[in-house]
Amino acid sequence: MYISVIIPTYNRAHTLPRALDSVLAQTRPADEILVIDDGSTDNSRELLDQNYPQVRYLYQDNAGVSAARNRGIQHANGDWLALLDSDDEWLPEKLARQCAAIDAQPDYQLCHCDEIWIRNGRRVNPMKKHAKAGGWIFSHCLPLCAISPSAVMIRKDLVEQLGLFDESLPACEDYDLWLKVCARQPVLYLDEPLLNKYGGHDDQLSQQYWGMDRFRIQALDNAIETIPLKDEDRQAAIRTLIDKTRIFINGAIKRQRQDDLEPYQALLNKYGARHD
Repeated sequence: MYISVIIPTYNRAHTLPRALDSVLAQTRPADEILVIDDGSTDNSRELLDQNYPQVRYLYQDNAGVSAARNRGIQHANGDWLALLDSDDEWLPEKLARQCAAIDAQPDYQLCHCDEIWIRNGRRVNPMKKHAKAGGWIFSHCLPLCAISPSAVMIRKDLVEQLGLFDESLPACEDYDLWLKVCARQPVLYLDEPLLNKYGGHDDQLSQQYWGMDRFRIQALDNAIETIPLKDEDRQAAIRTLIDKTRIFINGAIKRQRQDDLEPYQALLNKYGARHD
């Protein structure tokens, strides 16, 4: 098993060392580490040149996290990819525990784990809706992203087969990919926290867009139209899309964003008829 670690980053020289140090501290070392700099204007490159010569550094003009991850995937030499966001941090046994689990159950092509949430410097307990799970979890993935990128090890050929991350999505690109994976196969889950997931800072994508469900709605529409879903999964996806679309429309009306309404009303008309 050859593991390529892929870390996209954008103006995060202040958190990138924490992420990289956590990779270098793994009891099962990664085979290569790729940092994809998505157009940073801070001192990220100088930081890597001076302190992390073992890291493969790839620079691109700013194109978003999906494009950055995809470039890392395309340049990775490993048969397994371990994703890590540049503001998160692995615990030392993360790769070792996942490798052992995959060795014991080699039919799985995606393995993820639980996580510790830290918001504004304090540990918080996730709500039940954020609970992780393994097995056939497509329906579990519909309401919210049920797999964290920093928790994932996934076979490179599986990601390539599914078309990589959708670069048309500025956020929720991971939600989109996990739907594609979990509709087709079960996933392996380790019910133990093996990373610290940090949140609450201003440069998080969830802080930059109002109505994040618009991107999940787009992903659901794509899934329903393009994935060969079981009938029960298709109906569950349609129900979720309808619910999210109605909530989004109500939010747009409250914010007086009437220009946002037409495509979502069209989706309601399209899938409401199917669901009925």
